[in-house]
Amino acid sequence: MLTQAVILVGGLGTRLGERTRAVPKPLLDVGGKSFLDYILDEVSRYPTIEKIALLAGHRAEQVVERYDGRTWRRAAISVICEPTQMGTGGALKHAAPKLEPQFLLLNGDSFFDFNLLDLAAFGSAAMVRVALKREHPGDRYGRVLLERGSVRRFLTPGTQPNGPINAGIYRIDRRILDLIDQLPCSLEQSVFPRLIEMGQLEAAVYDGFFIDIGIPEDLERAQREFPARMRRPAVFFDRDGVLNVDKAYVHRIEDFEWIPGAREAIKLCNDRGYLTFVVTNQAGVARGYYGVDAVHSLHDWMSHELAETGAHIDEFQHCPYHEDGTVEQWRRASDRRKPAPGMILDCFDGWPVQIESSLLVGDNSHDVQAAVAAGIAGHLFKGPNLETFIQPFLGNGRDQEVAVGVSPL
Repeated sequence: MLTQAVILVGGLGTRLGERTRAVPKPLLDVGGKSFLDYILDEVSRYPTIEKIALLAGHRAEQVVERYDGRTWRRAAISVICEPTQMGTGGALKHAAPKLEPQFLLLNGDSFFDFNLLDLAAFGSAAMVRVALKREHPGDRYGRVLLERGSVRRFLTPGTQPNGPINAGIYRIDRRILDLIDQLPCSLEQSVFPRLIEMGQLEAAVYDGFFIDIGIPEDLERAQREFPARMRRPAVFFDRDGVLNVDKAYVHRIEDFEWIPGAREAIKLCNDRGYLTFVVTNQAGVARGYYGVDAVHSLHDWMSHELAETGAHIDEFQHCPYHEDGTVEQWRRASDRRKPAPGMILDCFDGWPVQIESSLLVGDNSHDVQAAVAAGIAGHLFKGPNLETFIQPFLGNGRDQEVAVGVSPL
């Protein structure tokens, strides 16, 4: 399971001229915040990513001042500065003491909207697995030739007008450091050809929004498109009775039983580009059956289980309050307790949710009432398979508008 993401932010950005003379390219402003902020927002969506390392070079002091020691959602950020320009491979070699056995590697000047965990979910033994964008217009990108999931050749830009391109996101085994024997070193030019010869470079092809801000035209396009592209529809799942079998106040791992198709349904939402939330009433806390720590522990365990299949929940929301509770701290009415919409509204406040295309899946009328109160579609799930149930309600969450409605009770 991946717990670390590494982001390359050290390039000179010479094609952008004066824009990057005094500012690192990933720190350029796009729609009111730095381009790197968008990448950090995306990477930190995945709850198992606990550490993010920024490998800085050009104007590294700005990266240190802005990010070193910060926490982005739940992920701790550190900045590792190159003493000189060492290339992409050299930056990794320099960071070797801080690298996990496996990690995600991303370019800090490009963004690709796909399910990052899917890249690492198949137990591949290859040293590197690369994410490819299925098609991308223009001839400034080289194309990638594949054979049964393995990279066979990187074509130089302009050689072929179509085909997948390297999107600059990799699942990497730190054994790759043994192949970096000269500095400076480029992963793409020096290391990847050797991996191809060894049969150690695999690839997966994805659709989704992709942009590289390396030239002025694409930086301007990012200014126009990026903020709106970051808004996504969301799926809100009730927990007991929808994701797990309802055995009354489930709070222990040994009592948890996934509903058939639940993990697959969550991954389907991730793959389609939906933000994915859990909104669950937990009156057992107010009644004294278990504490809030038990809720968090169970949800952390669920996150680890989901990560094994390439799935994740963006945020777990729970309401521990009940007006008839026996624990004084939690005995009161709450606008977060369904059928009130508070948990859903809190997700609206904290995430870039495209409200009009979002939906909720619950197993009782209180769930649907909360959805209606929040202005989203509500659907009642009564079994047997959650993936089969939700599939008709999902479009391409990265580029769709769905009319708000409520399924029949």
